[in-house]
Amino acid sequence: RKMYEDLKRVLQESEHIVFFGGAGVSTESNIPDFRSQSGIYSKKTYPYPAEVMISHDFFVTHPKEFYDFYFSEMVYENAQPNPAHIALAKLEEMGKLDAIVTQNIDGLHQKAGSKHVLELHGSIHRNRCSGCHRFYTLEEMKENRKEGIPVCPHCGKILKPEVVLYGEALDNAVVEESIRCIAQADTLIVGGTSLVVYPAAGLLQYFKGKHLILINKDMTSMDHKADIIIHDPIGEVLKEVASSIFSSSSAPSLRMLSKVQLGTKF
Repeated sequence: RKMYEDLKRVLQESEHIVFFGGAGVSTESNIPDFRSQSGIYSKKTYPYPAEVMISHDFFVTHPKEFYDFYFSEMVYENAQPNPAHIALAKLEEMGKLDAIVTQNIDGLHQKAGSKHVLELHGSIHRNRCSGCHRFYTLEEMKENRKEGIPVCPHCGKILKPEVVLYGEALDNAVVEESIRCIAQADTLIVGGTSLVVYPAAGLLQYFKGKHLILINKDMTSMDHKADIIIHDPIGEVLKEVASSIFSSSSAPSLRMLSKVQLGTKF
């Protein structure tokens, strides 16, 4: 348990925390990851590999098959934030967490209350017409399907999720803001990611702060550089460590929360 105590101490001392997260943050909300044994890539029920089916080329050439896969495997609109999302939102509320940099596209950080969320791979909740560029919510996207393919009711062109597909570049503005936040952080928590997806994983090289913390079930390529490594489920870790900080905090916004309210979250 020493690692938990060390993490608690670091979080208490830190003033500019950035969280860098991957699929493992959302698996505890019952959203499957990609690369584990039970992940999306291991499924054999589709005629093409998952990497192919969520590529830009496949979206253009096989829109119906793309959307069959997308709505079945990528969209989990009923998923709820887990203790990891909630703890991070509270750390931001306390003024300790500056930003969340996420590879996830599910919007659960925002659903938990986080404000400064940098979505490297976009979001299922933002969609645009490929013709007139009108914006559509996920619900509107699903309502405007013809033979399984979402189309714009105004111009008839296909709608596209603002999700970064294979073969597409990351959004420059999001990358630059992520780099700025990571470079200014005194503590970087990396959670729920195997750090094999680039260019996202490459952003860690910009961290020059005091404490690098890795919370992941498996080993990563950055373990040798970390101050604290915890191989437990991230929701369990952040719930235990962060809740003790909240209970001892004198932050006005948290003092107003009753024990009952905190109890329902943690």
